[in-house]
Amino acid sequence: MRLKRWDDLPEYMKCDEVKEYYDILSRKRFQLALKRGFDIILAFIMLIFLTLPMLVVAVLIKVDSRGPVFFRQERVTTYGKLFKIHKFRTMVNDAEKKGTQVTTKGDSRITKIGEKLRKHRIDELPQLFDVLSGTMSFVGTRPETTKYVQHYTKEMYATLLLPAGITSEASIKFKDEAEMLAEVTDIDKAYIEQVLPAKMKWNLESVKKFSIGRDFGTMIKTVFAVFK
Repeated sequence: MRLKRWDDLPEYMKCDEVKEYYDILSRKRFQLALKRGFDIILAFIMLIFLTLPMLVVAVLIKVDSRGPVFFRQERVTTYGKLFKIHKFRTMVNDAEKKGTQVTTKGDSRITKIGEKLRKHRIDELPQLFDVLSGTMSFVGTRPETTKYVQHYTKEMYATLLLPAGITSEASIKFKDEAEMLAEVTDIDKAYIEQVLPAKMKWNLESVKKFSIGRDFGTMIKTVFAVFK
């Protein structure tokens, strides 16, 4: 990816809190370019091998419940750009109209096949298309909806200097997020005030310490976390 000039950033990102992270990344432009090249090559190779299994998953979703195969939701990525993420649908159709945007353990909206897809993160596979398009990367802060980005602090905006990711250190640490929120009465409030700030500490640390080697390490940790 190409890091924008400081003057070309959105006005809300041009603050001292973000500048610290920007200066660090500006010294790693070559690694940022390698990151994008790696994303393209790996996503293309994975799609070659996973196209047939993904077609099987698509059929299972259609047989299991009514509705589309893919779940499309507007999320926020680099520099505040909006995009519609690709995920296999794991909940009943129009689930957002029947509850919060955060999913908890035992959520009645989750379908039978959806529960299995979520358990092994198979529902994330269609995001390979988002990686190819450049709206996402393999490693980066998980893309939030605008509803939650509106609650970002100035420092949190630094995570938007890099593309949103399929996985991250925060994703690994909070892989049981649904269970954590299962007993909460006001899920949105708990997510905004407790979970989001905690996750952002890890995300900001990852931006500050960005390197290709660290990205590889995060991907390997993710594989072990999923199988564990």
